[in-house]
Amino acid sequence: MITFDDVVKVYPGGSTAVDHVSLELPTGKMTVFVGPSGCGKTTSLRMINRMIDPTSGRVLIDGKDVAQQDEALLRRGIGYVIQNAGLFPHRTVLDNVATVPVLLGKTRREARSAALGLLERVGLSAEFAKRYPAQLSGGQQQRVGVARALAADPPIMLMDEPFSAVDPVVREGLHREFLRLQSDLGKTIAMVTHDIDEAIKLGDVVAIFRQGGVLAQVGTPQELLAAPADEFVAEFVGRDRGLRSLSFDDASGLPVRPVPAELVLDDAGRPQGWKTGSGVQPTGGTFTATDSLRLVADLAILSPVGIAVRVDADGVADGIAPHHDLVDYLAARRPS
Repeated sequence: MITFDDVVKVYPGGSTAVDHVSLELPTGKMTVFVGPSGCGKTTSLRMINRMIDPTSGRVLIDGKDVAQQDEALLRRGIGYVIQNAGLFPHRTVLDNVATVPVLLGKTRREARSAALGLLERVGLSAEFAKRYPAQLSGGQQQRVGVARALAADPPIMLMDEPFSAVDPVVREGLHREFLRLQSDLGKTIAMVTHDIDEAIKLGDVVAIFRQGGVLAQVGTPQELLAAPADEFVAEFVGRDRGLRSLSFDDASGLPVRPVPAELVLDDAGRPQGWKTGSGVQPTGGTFTATDSLRLVADLAILSPVGIAVRVDADGVADGIAPHHDLVDYLAARRPS
């Protein structure tokens, strides 16, 4: 567990970057620091590995004050991923990933062998091993950066806006890959982002900072969306937080109607589109019982007929959810 105990950071000249922050980052979970520019989130992150020292207060890892630990030894147990990956341009991808294990005493052969496995784990095949960073796309560079941070198998990882420099499509893929990795590895992660959507999607715990380095609210994404602490938090998480909160509930309890004749199916029963006056219109996508209610709402809105189509594990249509049924279902779930 990482603990901030009444931490303050005041820079020369009197500017307060972090103002009496007390916070616990649970072991094996991902805590995301989010807030507007200049709110102290990156300063807080960098105090964990002593890149910045607090003016007062303590940062502890498993009960031990980081200020009392050797900086080099401390950082060897903490992976660090930054924006634009921060790769060594003169080293191959393989040697970038193998750098820290070699510093920790592994032979170059051992480190490179482990690095190949890590590259595969983050979704890069062996053909990338001999390339240099300049020969990679932004998304590929970020994957290498994550692999390098994982190379020493650190129990803690710090991530400073790691996905902000890539386009939205690549970012979505990186999010999926990272969530898969974290489900396998269970690292204790502190991540900084300015994007509340990214924070809600990736974080087990989200810490929202306001200007002046003040911690505005800490909670799970569901808690922040359901009960923002004040007007600042409500504005920051967005006025559409009710719709966003549907991302955390699956569609298993949503009642569906029988598949109508207007839904065009192939020979296997998979949906192909809707019969309308202008021909056959695409469904816009389908959902399963394990998908989120947010997805069902999106599909109903995008559908040319206002209906989301449910399919089973084989992609066979087994029911429909008209938008008005979805509205009724959500209204019935609302606390009285």
